[in-house]
Amino acid sequence: MDRPNPTISRAAIAAAAIALLAPSGAAAARSGGATYVPPPPPAERAKIVDGVAIPPAGAPAKVKNAIAAANRIVRKPYVYGGGHGPYSGPWSRMSLDRGYDCSGTISFALYGGRFLESPLNSSGFMGWGASGKGRWITVYTNPGHAYLVIGGLRLDTSVGERPSAEDRRSGRGPRWRKYNRSPSGFIARHPSGY
Repeated sequence: MDRPNPTISRAAIAAAAIALLAPSGAAAARSGGATYVPPPPPAERAKIVDGVAIPPAGAPAKVKNAIAAANRIVRKPYVYGGGHGPYSGPWSRMSLDRGYDCSGTISFALYGGRFLESPLNSSGFMGWGASGKGRWITVYTNPGHAYLVIGGLRLDTSVGERPSAEDRRSGRGPRWRKYNRSPSGFIARHPSGY
């Protein structure tokens, strides 16, 4: 007569006991156990056509509005302090400054999406919104500079540390940049839910 393998029997009993005792689904939530919720898929990527950004078809309306607002000021020159006047009325009818600095650019775009009520400087963005990268919008900021990644495209007034030939030709000022820059030295902030 064959005798059962005690190692297999103990292992099978242990696995069965764990399966029976471990809470799952609603029971896990009630007992404080964690249930795995997969992260949302990455946002679709916007495209640059003739210097303006085309938002992804599936982007939320607020993201599309922020991109549309930014498109109004791309190709403006860099002007220190530009874009920091008081905001009033719809962004689509606001008169534009003659130029924009980094945080004025970001402020105008975020105002267009109704993520911001008045302009902030780059230091002000360090405490704005939620910490970390967002799904659709991320502001990278430090006390001296800030830039925005929205729909996968970078909106920046500087070309960054490794500019493409196209970036060098486009110059300084609010521009959509095809290539991301290193976030080293910046903190990431985003509007909650975006």
